[in-house]
Amino acid sequence: MTTTLVKGQNGPLNAATVEITVDLATAGDLSALLVTDNGKVRTDADFVFFNQPNGPGVSLQAGAGIGTLAISLGAVPADISQVRAVITLDNGTFGAVAPPVARVSGGGQPLYEYRIDGLSSESIVIALEVYRRGGDWKVRAVGQGYAGGFAALVTDHGVSVDDAPAPAAPPPPPVRNSPPPSYSRQPSAPPAQQAPPQNHPPQQPQQNYPPQQPAAPNYPPQQPPPAAYPPPQQPAPNQQPAYNQQPGYAAPAPSSPPEVSLTKNRPVSLSKGQRVSLKKDGGVALTNIQMGLGWDPVVVKKMFGSRGADIDLDASAVMYADTQLADVAYYGQLTSKDGSIRHLGDNLTGEGEGDDEVVTVDLTRVPMHVNAIIFIVTSYQGQTFEQLQNAFCRLVDQTTNVELARYTLAGGMAYTGVVMAKVFREDGTWKLQAIGEGITAKHPGEAVPQLQRFLSNDFMK
Repeated sequence: MTTTLVKGQNGPLNAATVEITVDLATAGDLSALLVTDNGKVRTDADFVFFNQPNGPGVSLQAGAGIGTLAISLGAVPADISQVRAVITLDNGTFGAVAPPVARVSGGGQPLYEYRIDGLSSESIVIALEVYRRGGDWKVRAVGQGYAGGFAALVTDHGVSVDDAPAPAAPPPPPVRNSPPPSYSRQPSAPPAQQAPPQNHPPQQPQQNYPPQQPAAPNYPPQQPPPAAYPPPQQPAPNQQPAYNQQPGYAAPAPSSPPEVSLTKNRPVSLSKGQRVSLKKDGGVALTNIQMGLGWDPVVVKKMFGSRGADIDLDASAVMYADTQLADVAYYGQLTSKDGSIRHLGDNLTGEGEGDDEVVTVDLTRVPMHVNAIIFIVTSYQGQTFEQLQNAFCRLVDQTTNVELARYTLAGGMAYTGVVMAKVFREDGTWKLQAIGEGITAKHPGEAVPQLQRFLSNDFMK
C-alpha cells in the first residue's frame, strides 16, 4: 500500500534498500547530497549526480525518467544523518510544468508518494530526505525549492564549486507546432493523398515529365506555391549579402577550387565550393548515390561535468527545375513524388556515430526537367550551429557502399540552417558541389526562399 505524503510529513523505512524515483514532465536530473548533522557534506564525494553516480551507500542508476536513487541504508556512513534527493530542471522553472511526483519504494514494494506542489520560479527542489531518527531510518517530504541556481544549492551544502556558473539558459525553444502545419512532425495529408509511411513509402504514380506548365508542386501538403514565398532580399550595391554579415565569417572565395575526380580507393576530402563529377573509376557514371549527414552536439562544460544537449537537426533534399521548386524529400515526406529520392528517417537528437540522417538518390529516376538537388540541414528547435561540432556531409556509392567524398563543416556558425551541398546537371553529367553556407531556417519551408542564389553553378565565383 502506498502512503501519500504532504509537505513536512514523514514516515518510517523498514527496508534495507530504498529506491527513489521521480515523475517529471520535462527534462531534468536527479541527484543526492549526503550530509552530516550540520547540513553539510563531508567531501565532494558525498554529492551523487550524473557525472559521479556512486557515493557511500548511494547510487544513481539509469532507468525510466530521470533515473533512480538507490540507497543501501546499512552502507551509509555513520556520520551521515541525511540523504537529500534533489531534482534539477534543464531549462525553465517548476511553475511552468506539472508538479513532479517523488516515489519511494523498499524491498520491491511501493511505500510513499509525494506530489511536490507550490513551486513557481524555482528550477531546483529538495524533494525528499531519508534521515536517521535514533537507530531507525525515516523519509520526509521536503519540497524546498531553490531559485538561486544549482550553485547556490550545493554551496549551501558544502560542495566546492571551482568553475564559474554556466550561462543562463536560453528561452525555451518553440513548441513543435510553431512552424506551418505542414512541417509538424506528423503532417496531415491533404484530401485524396495519403502521407507515406516512415519505413515503406508507397509506390509512386506514373508521371509525365516534363509537365507542360509545371503547376506549383504539392510540397509540402497545404504549402503555398513557391511564388508565394517572398523573394530573397538583394544586397545593396557594394554590400555583402546578409549571410556574410556575422562577424568572423568571410565572404565566399572569389573563385572555386578545381574540380576533382572520384576514386573508391582514395575518398575525396572536399573544400568549400569544390566540385566533383559523379563518375567512378574509368568514367562510369554513378546511378545510385547516398548523401549522409551527421553532426554532434557541442559538449558544454558545466559546473559538475560535461554534457551535450540533444539538438534536433533535419536533412532535406530540395529539387529544382531551373529556378522552379519541384519537390522536397524531408521528415514530413520521406519519398519524392517521382520516387527518385528517399529520406531514410528522422533523427531527433544526433545521437550515435556516423550518419545521423541519410538521403538516397537514384539519378536514373530523377525527371529530366529537374536539374539541381540542394541538400540542406535545418535546426527544428532553433539552436544554431555554434552549438554543434563535426557537422559533415558525405557521398556514398550506394551500389558498393563505398564513401567517395566528404565535406566537413569547419567551425560553428550563428545560423539555424546550412546549405551543405548540391548535386546538379552540367553538360549532360551529374556533379556534386560542396557549399557550406549558413541560412536562417528551422525547416524546409523557411529555407526555400533563400536557396535561389545557390541554383547558379557559378554562385561561388
